Amino acid sequence: MTKPQPLWRSFLVFLVPMFLSNVLQALFGTLNNIYLGQMIGVNALAAVSVFFPIMFFFIAFIMGLSSGATVLIGQAYGAKDLVKVKTVAGVALTLALIGGSMIAVATPFARAMMVALATPADILDDATLYAQIMMVTMPATFVFVLATSISRGVSDTMSPLLALVLSTVIGLALTPALIAGWFGLPQFGVASAAVAALVSSVATLIALGFYLRARRHPLAPDAELLRHMRVDPQVARMVMRLGLPAAVQIAAMALAELVLLGLVNGFGSDATAAYGAVNQVMSYVQFPAISIAITASIFAAQAIGRGDLDRLSHITRTGLALNLVLTGGLAALAYALSRLIIEMFITSAPVIELAQQLLHMVLWSMVVFGMSGVFTAIMRASGTVFMPMALSICAIFAIEVPTAQILSRTIGVEGVWIAYPVTFCATFLLQAGFYLLVWRKRPIVRMV
Repeated sequence: MTKPQPLWRSFLVFLVPMFLSNVLQALFGTLNNIYLGQMIGVNALAAVSVFFPIMFFFIAFIMGLSSGATVLIGQAYGAKDLVKVKTVAGVALTLALIGGSMIAVATPFARAMMVALATPADILDDATLYAQIMMVTMPATFVFVLATSISRGVSDTMSPLLALVLSTVIGLALTPALIAGWFGLPQFGVASAAVAALVSSVATLIALGFYLRARRHPLAPDAELLRHMRVDPQVARMVMRLGLPAAVQIAAMALAELVLLGLVNGFGSDATAAYGAVNQVMSYVQFPAISIAITASIFAAQAIGRGDLDRLSHITRTGLALNLVLTGGLAALAYALSRLIIEMFITSAPVIELAQQLLHMVLWSMVVFGMSGVFTAIMRASGTVFMPMALSICAIFAIEVPTAQILSRTIGVEGVWIAYPVTFCATFLLQAGFYLLVWRKRPIVRMV
């Protein structure tokens, strides 16, 4: 009999493609912005940026839906109930199509949204056009995000990675071609990135469908999946009950970030530039932490589906240990190369010094952030979502925002950045405390 591989190795095999997918998505957005800024101008970049807050809330919804569906699919897959896997996938895809279609139908209100966001008059038309096309693409975008996410529930992280590679290649080739009108293509100007996103999403979904069918994948689009493409009230309620708290938590984090950005802006453009550079670095250091949390959630969901509840503690310990090694290792590398990294974004010497100082203050806390995410992920896998969400939101609005406001007034812009590690540590203590003192004593049962 073949000896099963150690859990940490299974974690790595699962999360490395996911980590690469996160990096790829980040690079795609960065390069698209470079295209717009360099080939059209700063106004084009500004017009696209106006839509970002709205887009974030749209994505928060689909990420929440994906989170709930992936947990249920993971439990069903762990129980080897492939019919239930298809049922949950069909219902989730239907909800994604409904949500995306509702946004697409609201396209005529795009201009009013841009006006409500106080979009400057000189970019209002371009911002409106970009918003309209992005809203029309939402059904395809939602299905693409959901399809690549729920594949992980059946232990497949390579298909999402391959899909993202294809989507990125198409998008990055098509955006400049549509901007410049290469190969006889029409010129779409500012809307080029939105049109490219639509084409790449649809083309990749079609290719992904054929690929999954060829592999006889558990989530391949076939007649059985189509039969389950409906709103089953019971399954839909479970998906939404698990997914909405995650969406609310993402939205709360976004709102808090806007408050903190407002505080930083009050210290002038140098502080804002440093904020942007440090956030870029932090986002990449967060990727392994996020990937480990997702892996822990899926492994835990599958263990619950199998009825192997003793496995949950081992999964938790492995996730915590890998955060120390992987997230901690990446943070240590960022410390060692901090000046070189900051100089990639900023050329002003005083701003480089400020950004490096702020980065050194917060980098270490990414490890704590990741460890907190492991506890939340394990509890989410069992269906416990409301209390972890409440604890996180409490930490954001009762600790992070007040700490940033008070310290920014007393010690300057550094006070805003101190709020991050303070909040991450508080969240870790709250989540770990609830996990150890309450959640572990509760009975855990499979939901599907």
